[in-house]
Amino acid sequence: MGFYKFLLSRVLSFVLVVFIGITTVFFVPRFMPSDPVEAMIGKMTANQAFMEPEAIVTLRETLNESFGLEGSMWDQYWGFVKRVIITQDFGPSLASYPNPVNELIVKALPWTMGLLLISTIIAWLIGNVVGLLAGFLKDKSYSKAMEAISIMIYPIPYYILALILIMLLTYIYPIFPLSATFQGEGFSWEHIKSIVYNSILPALSMILVGTGWWVISMKTLSSGIAEEDYVHFARLKGLSERKIMTKYVLPNAALPQVTMLALQIGTIFNGALITEILFGYPGIGTLIYTGILQADYNLIMGTITLSIIAVAAATFIVDFLYPFIDPRVRYK
Repeated sequence: MGFYKFLLSRVLSFVLVVFIGITTVFFVPRFMPSDPVEAMIGKMTANQAFMEPEAIVTLRETLNESFGLEGSMWDQYWGFVKRVIITQDFGPSLASYPNPVNELIVKALPWTMGLLLISTIIAWLIGNVVGLLAGFLKDKSYSKAMEAISIMIYPIPYYILALILIMLLTYIYPIFPLSATFQGEGFSWEHIKSIVYNSILPALSMILVGTGWWVISMKTLSSGIAEEDYVHFARLKGLSERKIMTKYVLPNAALPQVTMLALQIGTIFNGALITEILFGYPGIGTLIYTGILQADYNLIMGTITLSIIAVAAATFIVDFLYPFIDPRVRYK
């Protein structure tokens, strides 16, 4: 009974978070001063010598219907909710008309997931290993040095560190390209090599910043656990320091880190915006930036809704699986 009650509460929380997020995403772009339909009509009339007033009126009505902008605000809202829930269709993109938003997201999603997911996991692994050594073997000189480096890197804003790497490795030492340029296509060796080559610099910037945070948090957790009574008892039993670190300290310190990793994976789209703009990467962040610049309601709603669902799903999965990870937690 406790499990079903717990599951029902988490499902309701998930639905509520997604519903509130989608509602916010719908209304916020509509408070922007620019009108996407009028902007598109302006571009189309600017490229033509003359358009009849009747043709402009017809065009405006057609675009409003295509983009779901007909009727009152509430009519547009319920039409949007029905499309998202029933057909998962965000309509055509204003910035890339007539391409559907769903198609643009499907093309951009693998780029963002590939770059940010791999970078996040690498930073998590490196940061936790270094943080464990820095917290458990805190008297060692190399542990102090690794902790000091992490403390110096972590406070640096991501965009500052990214710009430093760009200046250092694209201008002073031109090892990597300033903007991502991909060659070949499909699963050809040329295309794969091009993707890896263009991903190293943005991945490096994210790994450096992410590693600093994981080192500090893991160091704090492991140093506190190392002072627990059961750790002292393990030493009195004659267990080696290596076994104490891997069998006693690491499992307990890793539990909160696993939770934070799951939540960060859900929020990787937040980091996509700055990363992809700075390095010219064709992912979800670039789509969000394009949608905001061109007041593309459908594109903004599609990309942000995806981010909201990812965060809510990550939180739901962590809540559901945590009792399996930590035996001290039970469903209630």
